[in-house]
Amino acid sequence: MKAINSILALSLIFAASCSPAKKGEANSTKQECLTEYVNPLVGSGGHGHVFVGASVPFGMVQLGPTSVNQAWDWCSGYHQDEASVIGFSHTHLSGTGIGDLFDVTVMPVTGEVNYARGVIEDPASGLWSPADRTQEVAKVGYYSVPLTRYGIKAEVTATARVGLHRYTFPEAADAALVIDLENGGCWDASTETFMEAEGNNRVVGYRYSKGWARNQRIYFVAEFAKPFESFELKGNKDMYGRASFSTTAGEEVMLKVAISPVSIEGAKLAMQTELPGWDFAATHEAAVAAWEKELARVKVEMKDKQQKEIFYTAMYHAMIAPMLFSDVNGDYRGADDKVYNSDKPRYTCFSLWDTYRAKQPLMTIIQPEKAGEFVATMVDICDKQGDLPVWHLWGNETDCMVGDPGIPVVADAIVKGIEGFDREAAFEAIKKTAATEERGKEFRHKHGYIPCDLFNEAVAYDMEYAIADGAAANAAKALGKEADFEHFTKMSHSYRTFFDKSTGFIRGVDEKGNFRTPFNPYFSAHRADDYCEGNAWQYTWLVPQDIFGYIDLFGSKEACIARLDSLFLAPSTIEGDPSPDISGMIGQFAHGNEPSHHILYLYTMMGEPQKTAEWVREVMTTQYRNEFDGLSGNEDMGQMSAWYIMSALGFYQVEPASARYWFGSPLVDRAELTVKGGKFVIETVNNSNKNIYIKSIKLNGEPYTLPYIGHAELAKGGTLTIEMSDTPAKWY
Repeated sequence: MKAINSILALSLIFAASCSPAKKGEANSTKQECLTEYVNPLVGSGGHGHVFVGASVPFGMVQLGPTSVNQAWDWCSGYHQDEASVIGFSHTHLSGTGIGDLFDVTVMPVTGEVNYARGVIEDPASGLWSPADRTQEVAKVGYYSVPLTRYGIKAEVTATARVGLHRYTFPEAADAALVIDLENGGCWDASTETFMEAEGNNRVVGYRYSKGWARNQRIYFVAEFAKPFESFELKGNKDMYGRASFSTTAGEEVMLKVAISPVSIEGAKLAMQTELPGWDFAATHEAAVAAWEKELARVKVEMKDKQQKEIFYTAMYHAMIAPMLFSDVNGDYRGADDKVYNSDKPRYTCFSLWDTYRAKQPLMTIIQPEKAGEFVATMVDICDKQGDLPVWHLWGNETDCMVGDPGIPVVADAIVKGIEGFDREAAFEAIKKTAATEERGKEFRHKHGYIPCDLFNEAVAYDMEYAIADGAAANAAKALGKEADFEHFTKMSHSYRTFFDKSTGFIRGVDEKGNFRTPFNPYFSAHRADDYCEGNAWQYTWLVPQDIFGYIDLFGSKEACIARLDSLFLAPSTIEGDPSPDISGMIGQFAHGNEPSHHILYLYTMMGEPQKTAEWVREVMTTQYRNEFDGLSGNEDMGQMSAWYIMSALGFYQVEPASARYWFGSPLVDRAELTVKGGKFVIETVNNSNKNIYIKSIKLNGEPYTLPYIGHAELAKGGTLTIEMSDTPAKWY
């Protein structure tokens, strides 16, 4: 009853406080439904790879359609280029460059089917159905589409740990809901499965699998509102369970599935706690209310409704992950595959090489409690596996991507005074991670850098380690650890070994200290050269931790700026065998991938904020669109969206764990951020598509002449007034 009352309460709050804006209006005097501005299909085309389906913020369940196709652009299970559905899976990834999950898939069918994924070329090869995308509905907390093969309308919504399904069947004597434990995401494969019926309205089971996550375990309980007449195990190794019944025309059949990373009992507890009843509308409204609450942490006014939709779609995408990874009672599966209990929620799906740059810093501003919970989880992972996570997926370390990206996230939280974790234990996790002799660090500790003839992607690994060291130095300074500060500061300068003054590029250096030859700054070989998903043009600017020291290598600030200018003037050609991630090109600047994300703000740091303003506006207005193909690269678990959110607000954190945000060119007319100290308001004066340059800034009514704002100023609340102009001005 308590769970039912909670759902109803959230629904009533939503209904009473939220009303959609009138058509064509971006702002309203009434309290708006911010969820009405979210378009979940943005990024579902091109290389966006976003999740499409039903979820709540940071929920364990992402319930949505999974396609037959398993190619790269189907990493999330959905893409605009092909409209097949093998079923509705309870776990998905959003925006990643590798596919996995798609666990516990449910498919409504009529008649006998072939129990397999099937192939597009042969409609009878599996149980899949074409989906009628012309009748598709995708919105916050809800997804619906007709399955034309069976004449069935599918609808799904979700709580944090439970997916609720509603299927409208035709008249059929041989209708069924099939639970598929065989098929997962892309190269994920089941290693062991089990399911059995408990009575005639419940099925329990588990799915163990191996793929990107080497040892994934998921447990489930499925309850049927309509008792099934029979339950049979079908297909390869009995990995399909068919719950059969007869239906009348237009009959709605409901199913709810709770999941747990720990046990069937954990899934049952989730069901009892979160969704004991069957009210589909109330469950959907509660999901909307949950999203409304989180979106309202940043309330913006923008003249252009399209821009406002892009903004809140970005907010939505930024809060899908990390996903909850603990049961209602606090049980969770540790990184050592043992079960533990905590009074703090645990999370998974940390795409840290991406998200340390903007996504996690954004969370420290608008979600400080969640940011603390994320760091507490990361420190716990370090305790269980020996180092901080790199790319953690469903309890497994994948070691995907380069560097130690967990360090900047933990250090950032320490420096900013985020609560919810032990700061000393967190710093020890940083030191422990930095000291490990693996992933190229063994060469770095021996030589002071990673030689390119001894380790693949040596430049990329070393440059990212240097960034992590810079962040660690900032954390050490915040904690008063002078010796650690000096050590990490020295290590953060290792990038200087790779700087070739004769060419002005960062280049691979071998064990003998020689630059790699031949050298072509336009060349890239995907995961098989000195860089990672980039080339010398992009990696030459991957020094956010020490840009002022980097300037000295060029001889002068003017020479450094001139070199940076050339990045945008160079041809956009990438030679060799480049990664498709190198996208969103302006010259050799590649906004579609993370190593370029800080670059535009380097101009502000070097005293030319007008160039930051020009390029930031260019990217915001051309590489973020309210369209299927509206993103210039993988959405990357919220990073691509977080860049837009922070840039639209007018600032960006360049230096990891610096606790300062450098100004750019705000796109919003007004923004109200819910922060730890209350409200922080950003007001712009004379802002327009023409007036892109900052003329002056006031903080709480007083002139403000720094090119950045500190995290402490944001967190305590206040008012930032930014006057804009159509001509560059000296304001700091």
